[in-house]
Amino acid sequence: MRGVEWVRCSRCAEMVYGKRFARELGVCPGCGLHTRVGAGQRIEQLFDEGSTEPIETPPTVDDPLGFADDRPYVDRLREARLKTGLDEAVVCVRGTIEGHPAVAVVMDFRFMGGSLGTGVGERIVAAAEVALAERVPFLLVTASGGARMQEGALSLMQMAKTSQAMAELDEAGILTVGVVTDPTYGGVAASFATLPDVLLAEPGAHIGFAGPRVIKQTIGQDLPEGFQTAEFLRDKGLIDGVQPRSALRSTLARLCALGSPESGPAPGSGPAPGSGPVPGFELGSETGSVFGTGTGSAGTPEPRASGLILRPEELPVRNGWTAIQLARHLGRPTTLDYAGYMLEEFVELHGDRLGGDCPAIVGGIGRLDGVPIVLVGHQKGRDTRERVERNFGMPTPAGYRKAARLMRLAAKLGRPVLTLIDTPGAYPGIEAEENGQAWAIAENLRLMSSLPVPVVAVVTGEGGSGGALALGVADRVLTLSNAVYSVISPEGCASILWKSGAEAPRAADALGLDARELLGHGVVDGVIPEPGEGAHTDPARSAQLLGAAVAEAFGELAVHDPKKLVAERRRRFRRFGSAPR
Repeated sequence: MRGVEWVRCSRCAEMVYGKRFARELGVCPGCGLHTRVGAGQRIEQLFDEGSTEPIETPPTVDDPLGFADDRPYVDRLREARLKTGLDEAVVCVRGTIEGHPAVAVVMDFRFMGGSLGTGVGERIVAAAEVALAERVPFLLVTASGGARMQEGALSLMQMAKTSQAMAELDEAGILTVGVVTDPTYGGVAASFATLPDVLLAEPGAHIGFAGPRVIKQTIGQDLPEGFQTAEFLRDKGLIDGVQPRSALRSTLARLCALGSPESGPAPGSGPAPGSGPVPGFELGSETGSVFGTGTGSAGTPEPRASGLILRPEELPVRNGWTAIQLARHLGRPTTLDYAGYMLEEFVELHGDRLGGDCPAIVGGIGRLDGVPIVLVGHQKGRDTRERVERNFGMPTPAGYRKAARLMRLAAKLGRPVLTLIDTPGAYPGIEAEENGQAWAIAENLRLMSSLPVPVVAVVTGEGGSGGALALGVADRVLTLSNAVYSVISPEGCASILWKSGAEAPRAADALGLDARELLGHGVVDGVIPEPGEGAHTDPARSAQLLGAAVAEAFGELAVHDPKKLVAERRRRFRRFGSAPR
């Protein structure tokens, strides 16, 4: 494309001036077609100018089988090298993206369809080893038709070899990010290309194991509209997002900044006991406990910067039904509202990687007081349209599995987890039951009880039943002052026990679901006061108070090693129901 005065778009046939086409990074300004670009161009687009250097290429055998079809394989290799100026279908470099170091593997479809052979596999693993040694994020940009047939079973083995390298990066807590470009198929899609922690794709990119022509011939059925496109797979929860080429560099820079080991403690290690908090979090008291053990000279709890309320007598006695109405107020801030107010550099991630992206649970990575955290929360929406789209904040199994995926990412990277709870309960539909709603909730309860990183849960609105608890197994459980938390909704309780939904206000009082009752029973560890008449009257101030309380909690929890965190968390929940001694 360089040096070409005019370029004709292969999709809309629009003629584009060559210099403009280059400025648009190879994207048609008329129809938005993202044309294929070579590895060299891609590296120039993503990395800081002058920052890259090639990663040493290990020696490999060109033609391990002595393969020939109508032409010898060595001739095809020679032709590909002359045509592209590359020695293989992948280029591996180290460099910086907006100042953040990264190691990248960039595939080039022009070289034998970007096929995966022994040379490609060896280069990918060598680059992964550099990322491992230097402890920097590992970036994969894929474009491939699949495994290279001319190398037989040796090519097949590269799928295992490269996946194994990805596993080693997981074990070391190194962030991996994939950018899927058109096309990515076969053995590449079924190995390293779909294994990264964060998986992005360019608009219109095609991704899959078998190609659509093969699938249609095999099953004899018409395929859905947009089948195997990035947009189709995003809706199926298999990728995190579709990013236009112009936005890729900045998105990757944010991810590298949030995922760099320098941004937080090494996963699984935690700071040594007594060594102090994670940088950026301040302890709430000299005793190292912000939840009631620190006292002043008169024996009263010391004031907290966050204004967190620790004693139930400091809260008003209130009518349970009034609490329910406030907790359900349509104007209360949502998880994404809080993310916007509280977190810097927030990147929302999507999908459970198993076939679903429930809109009732959202999450991603961002910075709270400068420290990277993982956020997961329920998302109800506000108006009728948005609430319908969000399923009224009632998650399906895919939502809980998405939450679990993000929490595992937090554990891998050594990032604290914040969950925001606001749901009437898990979705009770037929499809949810068929897809294992009970199993998904149970798995989250088990996972959260074992996470080796600090976990803080905040009930921001309605904490309904097991659908809420699936995000609530935490080291510190807080609630906003107008939130509620209960085993069942008052309406459900009234219908079962009083045989009348009209008795819901009576049930609300009996269930003890308001903040004062929850704090008195130790179900929550502290109450975050809401401004004015409630969070809905001043969302920004509400977010400020919530963020201060969460940062304070994380600061205290940061002094514990992972084993102590898990032991204390389990002890917290073990005591519920035990008689006082």
